[in-house]
Amino acid sequence: MPETRLHQLEFYLEISATKLENYYRGRVREVLAHSTDGRRVRFPLSLLRPFVSHSGVQGWFRISFDQSMRCQSLEKIDAEA
Repeated sequence: MPETRLHQLEFYLEISATKLENYYRGRVREVLAHSTDGRRVRFPLSLLRPFVSHSGVQGWFRISFDQSMRCQSLEKIDAEA
């Protein structure tokens, strides 16, 4: 069985509750962020649902993709020291 290698990108998000409300009303379906290495990463807004608080979404995240660039996971991570 061939080894599946995941590609990972880390990025910081700060999206206010007001902006998220607009997203959820259907005006925006995807999030665009810039990774720590300067690449753009685009993913479905729905992946952020577990991380939404009353103030919106803030923090560092890591997204993992398979070789076909399909999202495998999104996790909130601690900022690196």
